[in-house]
Amino acid sequence: MTTLDTQLLERARGFDAEALGEIYDRYSGPIYGYLYRYLGDAAQAEDLTSEVFLKLLGVLNTPRAPRDQLQAWLYRVAHNLAIDWYRQQSRHSAWTLEDRFISEEDSPAEELERRQLQRQLRAAIRQLTPEQQQVILLRFGEGSRIAEVSQVLGKSEGSVKILQHRAIARLRKLLVGKGNWRDDQPES
Repeated sequence: MTTLDTQLLERARGFDAEALGEIYDRYSGPIYGYLYRYLGDAAQAEDLTSEVFLKLLGVLNTPRAPRDQLQAWLYRVAHNLAIDWYRQQSRHSAWTLEDRFISEEDSPAEELERRQLQRQLRAAIRQLTPEQQQVILLRFGEGSRIAEVSQVLGKSEGSVKILQHRAIARLRKLLVGKGNWRDDQPES
C-alpha cells in the first residue's frame, strides 16, 4: 500500500470525512466495476459497493480493520458479498433482467445469444476457486496488470500468472464441454 493510502487509512480511523471521501472516490469505481462484471446486475453491484464501504466504516476502529493492503481488503469484502448474494439468489429466484435496452445494431436473437453466453460465462467463473475468480475478474474484467492483481491478492506475480493460467484452462474446459466455445477460437 502506498504511503498516501496508509495516511488516508490512518485519518479515516479518526472518521475524518475528507479521508473517507478520498477512499470512496479512489476505490468505489473499481469495486463497482468488479462487482458488476461478477454479478451482471447494475443495481445489485451498486448496492454491494455501498455495503463494502459500510463494512469498512464498521470495522475501522476494530482489530478486523485493514492495517495495510486497503485495496485488497476492499476487493476481498466485495468478493465475499457477491458470493453471499449468489448463495441467497440460488435459494430464491432465477436471474434478473439487465437494466439496458437492446441496441439497434443487435437483433433480438443476437442479444439473447449474447446474454445467454454472459450467463454461462458467469456460471463457469463461479465454478473456479475464489482466487481464480478474482484473477479473471481483475485481469480481464478490470484490465488490471499482473503486478496490480499481485498486490490486491497479496501474492507474487508468478503465483498470479499460475492462477490465471489454471483459471483460463478450467474455463475453457467448462465452456468447451458445454459446446459454448470452440477450442479453435483464439485467446484474447
